[in-house]
Amino acid sequence: MSLDFAVDYPCPLRARYPEQHLREWGRLSHLHTIVTTTDQSAPGEDKLEWIEKAAPQIDQLQTETEICAHCPACLPFEAAGEGEAVGCLGRVNYPIDAEFEKFLANRVQLALDTVDREDWPRLMHIMVDPESPFDGEATKELRRVTTTDGLRFFELRLPIRLSRAGSRLTTDNVFDLLAGFRSEDSERTGYEREFPFSATGDYYDFLDLMMRNDLSQLERERLVSRSRNYSQFLRLLSAIERAEALNARVLID
Repeated sequence: MSLDFAVDYPCPLRARYPEQHLREWGRLSHLHTIVTTTDQSAPGEDKLEWIEKAAPQIDQLQTETEICAHCPACLPFEAAGEGEAVGCLGRVNYPIDAEFEKFLANRVQLALDTVDREDWPRLMHIMVDPESPFDGEATKELRRVTTTDGLRFFELRLPIRLSRAGSRLTTDNVFDLLAGFRSEDSERTGYEREFPFSATGDYYDFLDLMMRNDLSQLERERLVSRSRNYSQFLRLLSAIERAEALNARVLID
């Protein structure tokens, strides 16, 4: 269960395959890597049968995605998720871990407390506005969900409440903001939401301040070791950065 995203760039791969097909390839390569390299359990009959059936598709996608390394929309390989074969795709795995949510809450609070208001990213002004569209309700509903398999969207059952200039806010508002906007061509792409090109600069400014500004290498390494979501959101930041440079949007779902 994950939040998938893609840089919507008109590359040769997209000329041959629809967006939904590339997304399925991304999921397949991710799952194949987990099953064949990460999963340390003894291979049962079902597992071996699945690997055998998936082999032709894996061979095809590996051959086809060789061109990704030379594409301007390709995201940094060092920030790729497990088995991410399609270079412009990424994913944020659920549940959002508590360590990352605490980090994000601390970073938003720090910016509200120490950055002059006129220097805030534009999205922060929108988020604190009483009429903000990022009211936290969508995330609040997700936080309540537990699937039949016992999976959750967030480890924390309650959001973290901010204070002072953010006294009206919780991390539900922040995650609503990070969910982007409803996409108008979701039937074609398979992605329900997007960061439109008109907003990529604003999202880059906000996420760069939250994720990277004034963080030492040691702090980043500690975050990577404690939170899988931190690296995944860094890849999303890279996707937004590439999209802004390419006059493109980022699809997200």
